[in-house]
Amino acid sequence: LALGTSLVAVKAQGQFDNVAIKPTHVAGNVYMLEGSGGNIGLSVGEDGLLMIDTQFAPLAEKIQAAMREIDRQLEYVLNTHHHGDHTGGNGFFGKQATVVAHENVRGRLLGGSSDKEALPTITFNEQLSLHFNGEDVQVMHIGPGHTDGDSIIYFKTSNVLHMGDQFFNGRFPFIDLGSGGTVTGYAKNIEAVLAM
Repeated sequence: LALGTSLVAVKAQGQFDNVAIKPTHVAGNVYMLEGSGGNIGLSVGEDGLLMIDTQFAPLAEKIQAAMREIDRQLEYVLNTHHHGDHTGGNGFFGKQATVVAHENVRGRLLGGSSDKEALPTITFNEQLSLHFNGEDVQVMHIGPGHTDGDSIIYFKTSNVLHMGDQFFNGRFPFIDLGSGGTVTGYAKNIEAVLAM
């Protein structure tokens, strides 16, 4: 069994060997890193780096290298939900920064036996405000949709909204019913975002 598990881990690692991390300026202080899995959001400024989601664990060092080019200290990691393509690198980045997420994200990560550094140390129920890099950052749980712990992050000054998996570009959305997601909640959340 150990050999089989090791082979699966090696194969999984190999699927990320050719992934490149591509930075894109979005607006204001906000950048995006594309790789594999959910896109990473970054707020860059004099206060340091605020990171949204961490993609898969095997990509952590590549992501770190891309962020080093920006030459700022990582201060916060915000998770939009608990799936591994959004929290896989938490263990790596959680050693450098404070991890923040909805309380259901922490609960689901605890259920998956995450290491201590991967767990959010600050959780919230409905909303959290950060004042970082000269702008107000609103972290909002607008209700179960993709999962029961989804958050969207709104950078007011930059006028950028990071939606995690509350938005799938170019494909049909996935609703994780086993993790408390609901189709009606997802539709309601999209309506709420459009109204913003």
